[in-house]
Amino acid sequence: MSLHRAPFGVLTLALVLLAPGWAAAEHAPPTVLTPVAQAGQPGAAGKPDPQRQLDKVERDLKADQARKAELDAKNDALERELADLRAKSVAVAEDQRRQDDALRVIEQSLAGLAVDEKDQMARIDSDRAALSELLGALQRLSRLPPEAMVARPEAPGEMVKSALLLREAIPQLKKRADALAAQLRDLATLRQKLADKRAQSLAAKSDLEKREAELRDLVSRRETLSRANDAELQDVAGHMAVLTAQAGDLRDLMEKLEAERKAAAERARQAEAQKRQLAEDARQKKAQERLAAMGRTPKDVPGGPALGGMTLPVAGPVAQRYGEQDTVGTTSRGIRISARAGSPVVAPYEGSVVFAGPFKGYGLILIVEHPNGYHSLIAGLGRIDTRVGQRVLTGEPMGAMASDGTPTLYFELRRGGQPINPLRGFAGTEGKGQG
Repeated sequence: MSLHRAPFGVLTLALVLLAPGWAAAEHAPPTVLTPVAQAGQPGAAGKPDPQRQLDKVERDLKADQARKAELDAKNDALERELADLRAKSVAVAEDQRRQDDALRVIEQSLAGLAVDEKDQMARIDSDRAALSELLGALQRLSRLPPEAMVARPEAPGEMVKSALLLREAIPQLKKRADALAAQLRDLATLRQKLADKRAQSLAAKSDLEKREAELRDLVSRRETLSRANDAELQDVAGHMAVLTAQAGDLRDLMEKLEAERKAAAERARQAEAQKRQLAEDARQKKAQERLAAMGRTPKDVPGGPALGGMTLPVAGPVAQRYGEQDTVGTTSRGIRISARAGSPVVAPYEGSVVFAGPFKGYGLILIVEHPNGYHSLIAGLGRIDTRVGQRVLTGEPMGAMASDGTPTLYFELRRGGQPINPLRGFAGTEGKGQG
């Protein structure tokens, strides 16, 4: 937001006709001017001469112009810093979306490894039980001395048969013992792999928390700068109102001069409007150049599919598509996306925020107006970090999902008031009922 947005006609009128200076208005109550003598007549005793008043106005005008230049420079610096923060917040949101996807893959891998560990433990326990019975029988045989074996009331043929069976059992016993040892080694390897995956998951979660903290800090700094800028503009507007009131008594004396200056003010207003437009175009170009320098453009934002120049407002799988019926049999006019708790919600395309806040039991919603008659409606947020009137870039963070549970985001895209399929993006120009 720039100081140039103040009405230039009011500014010019105040600067031309003011009597006391800006500095005096900052530290003292307004001075009420008394009527003066007509131009060309000597001033009455105790009343100021109009020519002297005009000279003072011109001196004050130069001082006010210097003050305005200082404020313009300060606002330009704030605009540059805000643009840098917005570009950086877009990059952080993209990194966070990618980290969400990586963390989801690690969590799925952990679940599969836990199932494998359970199955392998069951097989080992089964083999261990059978092997324990065989070892117990051998231990009981080993306790009998050879004399007792000879003295057993068995036929020689039965003793030979038992010896042959025992000789066959020993290799099988060794084979099963070796297999059990191999299974135990495989179990140890699996448990190590499971521990490594858990360590990766903890590291990913820690990195994600750092990214989220950085994003919150960026949003906070952006809002602080914006509030400071608004306060500065309100202060300037207040001073202009005071100066305009003080200049009221001089208007009747300067009618001819005022007519000439109105024409000059109109030319200056047009030039100022052109300057504001050029400055806005330059700011947009710089923001796009910063994004392009980072390897992306507002229409090519990583972390989400390119949908006719758009990106989905949150990372995650689509739980309900456009045109499908919901649980109560109503046809969906948008899509629902299953997101991770705390995931950032970004602008699907550049535009202006026209609504931000709770609405009739639907929770927190955002409505963003895009070029060419498009509007985005986003519902299901846990937090909103933007405000009405805020200009946003494609992929710029506007809020976040709820910090717990399994939140779902609703996203509806409209053109000319009619819903269209968001998964077709701006390429889908059909009206209501589009598939």
